[in-house]
Amino acid sequence: MWHLFWIIPVFGGVISTAINRLEAMNERRAERAQERYRLKQEVRLAKVQAQGSALEQGATRTREVRTLMRQHQETIDEWAAYELDPQRMLEYPVMADVRDPLVSAFHHAMLTADSLRPGSAEDLTDRDDVDQYRAAVHTLQTAFRAAEAEAIRRGFSDFDVADQAHLNRARKLFDLAADDGASAQERTQALGRGREEINGIVVLPRRGMAALERKVAGAIEA
Repeated sequence: MWHLFWIIPVFGGVISTAINRLEAMNERRAERAQERYRLKQEVRLAKVQAQGSALEQGATRTREVRTLMRQHQETIDEWAAYELDPQRMLEYPVMADVRDPLVSAFHHAMLTADSLRPGSAEDLTDRDDVDQYRAAVHTLQTAFRAAEAEAIRRGFSDFDVADQAHLNRARKLFDLAADDGASAQERTQALGRGREEINGIVVLPRRGMAALERKVAGAIEA
């Protein structure tokens, strides 16, 4: 084999160059593989972050809608305190007058908010829908405050002296009709006389009168 040693000096440089090129190619191949791996990892990380952000945004949106639903119901409950209580409504009769601009605006705002209220906070997923509901609840709250403040400010001032007397008597009669300590006969008579006192002066919400009638009917049955 010694007679082949002369090949090494002749082809040694070529072989060395080829080896160097092969090593360089392997290094570049390794670098490209690492780069592809890095890019894949970045894509995976971006997806995870996006999913996490979406979940966080969804949770934040759900909390906001839940708060809006609570505020919505609180305002409805405040209105119900008038609607279901004829005596209180007679203290502030403007609240029973749907012809009043502020009271009318409140009822319109209530219908709008009710039409946008979701069945549950999780049902409202679109950002625009949330924005609409938020605006409707804010309008409802503002409209109720305005109507209530005006009713308190005006009191009986829209009525003449005679009508004010009728309203005061009706309020006392309805108090008697709701009094569990009164007899069934007294409560029945008070309810009827109270109706006569307000006839032609103010129209009370049907729900409130129906609730009072049920209380009186319960006393009669007992």
